[in-house]
Amino acid sequence: MSVLTLALRTDQLADGAGAAIEALSAPGRWQSPDGRLVVAVATSPSGIDRDDASEFAHRIGEAYQANPESWPTVAGFPLAVAIVDLDRRRALAGIDAAGLHQMYWEHSGNRLVVGTRLAPLLAARGGRPGIDPQAIYDYVYFHCIPSPRTIFSGIGKLPAGHHLCLARNELDVRRHFHVEFDDHPPRDVDELGDELLAELDRSVGRAMRPGANQGAFLSGGLDSSTVAGLFARRRSPERAPTFSIGFNAAGYDEIEYARLAARHFGTEAHEYYVTPDDIFAAVRDIAAAFDEPFGNSSAIPVYFCARLAREAGVDRMLAGDGGDELFAGNSRYAKQLKFEHYGRIPGPIRRGVLEPLLLESPAGRLPLVRKAASYARQAKISLPDRLQSYNYLHRHDPAEIFARPVLDNVNVAAPLEQLRSEYEVHHDTDAVNRMLFLDWKFTLHDNDLVKVNSMCSLAGMDVGYPMLDEELIRLSCRVPASLKLHRGQLRWFYKHATRRLLPPEIIAKKKHGFGLPFGVWLKDHDGLRRLATESLGALRDRGLFNPDFLPELLRLHADVHPAYYGEMVWVLLLLELWLQAHEPAAI
Repeated sequence: MSVLTLALRTDQLADGAGAAIEALSAPGRWQSPDGRLVVAVATSPSGIDRDDASEFAHRIGEAYQANPESWPTVAGFPLAVAIVDLDRRRALAGIDAAGLHQMYWEHSGNRLVVGTRLAPLLAARGGRPGIDPQAIYDYVYFHCIPSPRTIFSGIGKLPAGHHLCLARNELDVRRHFHVEFDDHPPRDVDELGDELLAELDRSVGRAMRPGANQGAFLSGGLDSSTVAGLFARRRSPERAPTFSIGFNAAGYDEIEYARLAARHFGTEAHEYYVTPDDIFAAVRDIAAAFDEPFGNSSAIPVYFCARLAREAGVDRMLAGDGGDELFAGNSRYAKQLKFEHYGRIPGPIRRGVLEPLLLESPAGRLPLVRKAASYARQAKISLPDRLQSYNYLHRHDPAEIFARPVLDNVNVAAPLEQLRSEYEVHHDTDAVNRMLFLDWKFTLHDNDLVKVNSMCSLAGMDVGYPMLDEELIRLSCRVPASLKLHRGQLRWFYKHATRRLLPPEIIAKKKHGFGLPFGVWLKDHDGLRRLATESLGALRDRGLFNPDFLPELLRLHADVHPAYYGEMVWVLLLLELWLQAHEPAAI
């Protein structure tokens, strides 16, 4: 595996001494003739060896010499980069605009250690710090641990589009990727749509790597179908290999749409149906493959899809992640806009008439009024808090879930404070764009990209993300929110732009997703049920959770709602399996 790891003596760096670099490992490396400027680069977010890393390092080094502030904007930058500038006595480390890469760091005393994976960083620092109780709370809240926090106390990770700068032994984390959303209607919608389709094609071209045996994920959704279709065009007359996953579970399988797209574009289609036995056999390896505890269950289909491709001789996959977050494809965007209308009612009418009638009087419980009361109750909660209405930790008292010593050391408001902070970055734009921007961090960088990168790494697969090309991201910001989400229609503009590329059935299909029927299978598969029971029992013994909570969770899964509570069983199962693999004695 190719990762970037740098260890620095910051006192030596402050003196401009060559001995400042204690250790440096990177797929690509460049240094100036006098050795006073060193650039290290990682190109593959899944950590698979590539032969172009040194070329990128050289390019960034020359750009830095010309303008020391220009390195984040160098063409072709979905990279992780570290720079040591002995003449200016500073060190920099950063990641790309979309956060395809992770960058972990620790600044302690006279040392700075940075790295694209946690294990090499921990080795370079000479040991492991303790588990951060706040990270455990955040994990249950988000099902991952969002940046800038990590599972370990004192170790941070960079948000997408950020870099750190260390000078005079003072460290500063800065945002280098800035966008402005344009809410003005375009002069010609069709012209902008043609521009989008052309940029999509160029993005696929930039994501393809000469000499690689390449394929594409194909779920049958808008994004994977777009990427697969443009990839197939570029591979023509040779058939492009595509890879799809199915489930024998009602409501979870959409492989028919993948087959439709494969026929439409003439791809060489490969399919695999994931079974409960597959999950039981692979779940320990999958849990251990992540740098930190990670509870998104759709990691399972990603892993088996990447493994299917690797077995077919493919060594680089093109993924479709990002389109929903660029062009408003998630149903919650439309749902939340309906609630935003409530805020336009004059305050005296809301507070003096509607809310007393709907929320405080017996009339609100009448069958014909109950729906309006529910609407008012939800609409009173402002964004982004309202997005978390169904969060487990808002529906259940944290004291019922966590052990008292954990709660005494966490800020239960921290997750919402983090969401609010990111939501306020673009406070002067439309609510849709603000939700999209929020998802760039919490849904993409902190979650989906970690999932795909880690599962591709486990399968030995390099991965590219055409939908998260920086030029495409900037173009998406020129599409006004009123076109992205037009009269309640999700991704209206994107569908309009791709209507001559994609089959009409895929344009018209409802959003499905790439979920896992774990909660359903857990009821019927003896091995999974036994593994969950034993693992949650082991987790109970660690003292992190209220001892009554974990048995109650299994009961709620069995008796109340298998899908909803099954997801939390999965989240905690993966936490315990990760701890067993990485921190067996952690409490």
